[in-house]
Amino acid sequence: MNTSIVGRHIDLTDAIKEYINSSIEAFKKYNLDIISVNSIISQDEKHGKKAFSFEFTLNVAHLDTIVVKQKDKDLYSAIDIAVDRVCKVLRRHHDKISGHKATKLTEVVAAEVEDQIALELEKFEEEITPVRLSSYKPIDIEEALEELKASDAVFKVFYDKDDNMRVLYKSSIEGKFGLY
Repeated sequence: MNTSIVGRHIDLTDAIKEYINSSIEAFKKYNLDIISVNSIISQDEKHGKKAFSFEFTLNVAHLDTIVVKQKDKDLYSAIDIAVDRVCKVLRRHHDKISGHKATKLTEVVAAEVEDQIALELEKFEEEITPVRLSSYKPIDIEEALEELKASDAVFKVFYDKDDNMRVLYKSSIEGKFGLY
């Protein structure tokens, strides 16, 4: 995560920078891919009263840029309020992507897809017979070749040692085999 702190019309002390950096650490607990955090501090003086303006700009992967602006008489309270507001946005996004509703939705979609596949198979029931793989454990290509030679099957579908699905088939040329 890249961080930058900019001061406009104000001298940034080490204490202010440390306070902002420690506040930014609170964003890490949401386990989101935060690309960068830009902090801008400015001091305004209107009608003889000093006011501090603090702004956070966060770039989060797979989410729009988050911009939070906060004004207050005290700089530290402006930072605290801005941090609370950013945490609220990040918490909502974290809950949205990790909540149980998201997993239930994917389960419902997966069930619908399985139902559609079953309906499609019913149309071709006389022509297509679904077959399950006999073993899901990875085997060597040599083992698969020996099993294919020993059987009268035309092809063998298996997982290799790198966990890739492979197809070994008897070629039209006598004694030759092909491998996908």
